Amino acid sequence: MNTENLKRIIDQISRDKGIDRALLVEAIEEAVRSAARKKYGSRRDIEVQFNEETGEIEVFQYRTVVDKVEDEETEISLEEARRLDPEVELEDDLGEKILDISDLGRIAAQSAKQVIIHRMRDAERDVIYEMFRDRQGTIVNGIVQRFERGNMIVNLGRTDAVLPREGQIPKRSFKQGDRIRAYLLEVRQDSRDSQLILSRTCNEFLIKLFEMEVPEIAEGIVKIMGAAREPGFRAKIAVSSTESDVDPVGACVGLKGSRVQNVVQELQGERIDIVPWSPDPAKYVYNALAPAEVSMVIVDEENHQLLVVVPDDQLSLAIGRQGQNVRLASRLMNWRIDVKSESRYANLEDPGYRSLITVEGVDESLADKLFAAQITSPAKLAAADIDQICEAAKIDEERAEKIRDAAAIEVANTAAAEEESRSFEEQAPADPSTDIAEPIDNGEE
Repeated sequence: MNTENLKRIIDQISRDKGIDRALLVEAIEEAVRSAARKKYGSRRDIEVQFNEETGEIEVFQYRTVVDKVEDEETEISLEEARRLDPEVELEDDLGEKILDISDLGRIAAQSAKQVIIHRMRDAERDVIYEMFRDRQGTIVNGIVQRFERGNMIVNLGRTDAVLPREGQIPKRSFKQGDRIRAYLLEVRQDSRDSQLILSRTCNEFLIKLFEMEVPEIAEGIVKIMGAAREPGFRAKIAVSSTESDVDPVGACVGLKGSRVQNVVQELQGERIDIVPWSPDPAKYVYNALAPAEVSMVIVDEENHQLLVVVPDDQLSLAIGRQGQNVRLASRLMNWRIDVKSESRYANLEDPGYRSLITVEGVDESLADKLFAAQITSPAKLAAADIDQICEAAKIDEERAEKIRDAAAIEVANTAAAEEESRSFEEQAPADPSTDIAEPIDNGEE
């Protein structure tokens, strides 16, 4: 083997991959040792050394010097040994250079190559892990290399990272050669696949972008208290300020909206609502559901639930397209939020309306229509004409018959329960504390 080539290859790999040179030399020695044992047998005592001065890989076989050789793989006669070293004595271990790498043969050389590649990959994984482990949880910059089964492979300079399909914002696709920013979600130490996992859809990516755009956040004056996203469509972040004279929302919006627009552009047009945070859940939900107006909030601390009442004309705005606004507000606050219009809330206060929605097949939307048509209880629903129900609820005859029959069953069950309750009360024994015996008049004073 050309020793200058081997030394140059070792130096180049060490420099390009950042792998310790000693690890490379050790990998080569191990690979050649494995190949030599395949060629000569595993019982031989074989040692391999890389000669730094000459750049050669030297393979030695060690055998014990004996008078009579019984095992040629581990023993050598004194006569033969002294031809190699005139000063050798019996029982000495004599090392003999047995081959050049070029003598290994094709199969053994292939085996050596596989060992070297395996060890290099292990060493490179360790280098990548050490290089990026402190950067987990930060934004990294890269160039789109290629696509594999929907995953995007991004070159970060020294290595590639994977941006999985679920980590990609759905509205816009990148192409090969584009520059891209992403959140370094995970750095894996032991992984057969990619060690570096990226994301552009996680809440943390949004938060880090604001940290980069808003100096007050980096300085700790403004704090992001929570974030919720539907990537590519809409997001909400809650912010607060540690200084009374700093408006956290204004700081995040920036002059003429410049700061928030930079984040929106990076997120490919994702609409961002910046919400003032509050420790009071009622005030917090009022802010979180903006721009919708809120009339009243009922807080259930124990179950972490909020009943939000809004004007009838604000209901669709509060709920948002396909429920997006209230869903994001709920995620932002980590509370369950139930939004109702003022008219429905007023209906819910009515005992007849509440009993109406206990009828099987009658939800709040249907109950609203029936209630508006003066069908205000299960008894009235059971007694109503099919045509009247169809017209009031805007449903077909088949469904109208089903809910009328269900209402009749509900009325019957309620009547039976009331009758049973009355019967139980009539049969209950008198309270002993009220049964006071009259004194017996025996005519004595």
